[in-house]
Amino acid sequence: MPRVGHVTQTGSRHAVVSRVRRWSRVLRDDLWTLRADPLPPSAWLRWLPHGVLCLAALGIALGDMAQLQDNGGLAFGIAFPVALAQGGAVVFALRRPVPAWWLSMAATVIGALTVRQRLLSGDAQDFTWPWTSAGLIAHLLVLLLLTLRVPTRVSAEALALSVLVTYVLQGMLGAPGNVRTGVLAICLFTVAVVLGMALRGRREARAELGRQTTITAEERARRTVLEERSRIARELHDVVAHHMSVISIQAQVAPHLAENPSEELKENLAGIRQNAVDALTELRRVLGVLRSENPETPADPYGLGEPGTGAAPDAPLPMLDRLDALIDNTRAAGLDVSTDIRGEAPPYPTGVELSAYRIIQEALSNALRHAPGSEVRVEVSHDFHGLHLGVVNSRPQRPVPPSQGAGHGLLGMRERASMLGGHLTAAPTQQGGFAVSAFLPRGDTTPSPHT
Repeated sequence: MPRVGHVTQTGSRHAVVSRVRRWSRVLRDDLWTLRADPLPPSAWLRWLPHGVLCLAALGIALGDMAQLQDNGGLAFGIAFPVALAQGGAVVFALRRPVPAWWLSMAATVIGALTVRQRLLSGDAQDFTWPWTSAGLIAHLLVLLLLTLRVPTRVSAEALALSVLVTYVLQGMLGAPGNVRTGVLAICLFTVAVVLGMALRGRREARAELGRQTTITAEERARRTVLEERSRIARELHDVVAHHMSVISIQAQVAPHLAENPSEELKENLAGIRQNAVDALTELRRVLGVLRSENPETPADPYGLGEPGTGAAPDAPLPMLDRLDALIDNTRAAGLDVSTDIRGEAPPYPTGVELSAYRIIQEALSNALRHAPGSEVRVEVSHDFHGLHLGVVNSRPQRPVPPSQGAGHGLLGMRERASMLGGHLTAAPTQQGGFAVSAFLPRGDTTPSPHT
């Protein structure tokens, strides 16, 4: 049994030693460092707090030197470096808070031990000890600046060591004929650290809120782009399905248009038709999946026929030949719309016409939402290179109602233009209106007739 007890005591001793070594390693990693951590400028006051702290450091150095010489009986050769170290620690804490804390502690310990000799010999009386008035203010500022920049654990360690040094100087060593400042110092140090932790936590919470807001905005924009791409995919699947249907019908009718077609021609045409039918079946299957998702989009309050508003899935795709109806609906909704169409429209690929219609549609919807009662000019220009679009509205003539949309309609327009190799710009005008300009290249595909 005694042997077992001895083993138990040895194990406990080893556990304590291991724990002490671990804590000493943590303290060394946290507080034994020279890394720079500059105090950032204030959001509103910029560099004014830095200047105020430098003036405070000068006052601390002068006041501490006077107190050490006049009341502590120290010579200038000792009082000056101690006071300079305590004042300089405040300035040093603006860039390197942990080394500044060590400097303040070292100056306080050296000054307290030197003054203690004077107190023991009776050369000094009624001296604020172990913390002088100026030294107490300096260490308060250093602790506050340190807590604002370092993790909570490091702040707690610095506070604990400050309390420990104060206890050793006043409670264990002691000195006669002094005004004790240990309890006051501990209370003020605790308040400074708690205040610094609260300010640092508030700053970190605001920074995290800003980061989350940025991430939310980016995610919302990314989701809008994905929804617009899905909508474009559904519409272009309709285009491809239409062309595949035409190919299938033409392949079926072609043998009847030729006189005495060969069996080889019939087999090739039958293979073309079968491949078209198979492709059309797969397209319809994929198209059904896309349409079944039904992304949430706001209702169409202006009767412009925006996608995602519950229109029949098999409704004909809107092309440029339906632009007049779109403009008539916009006029009926309360806008004064004029058109300027230049050049003769060549045969565009279906995707170009569809994207052009959707861009004008979205621009007119934005004008209705954000510029009620304004004058709108729609420009469509055809040339050899492609299709130029422009929608310009004047300043709103009536109060703008609050918008229920996500505010990402421009992302969808840009996505449509870039998908076709074009570009789109949108910006306010100098007259208080808004202008949308887009270019869509013609492409090399000659479309089939559409219904």
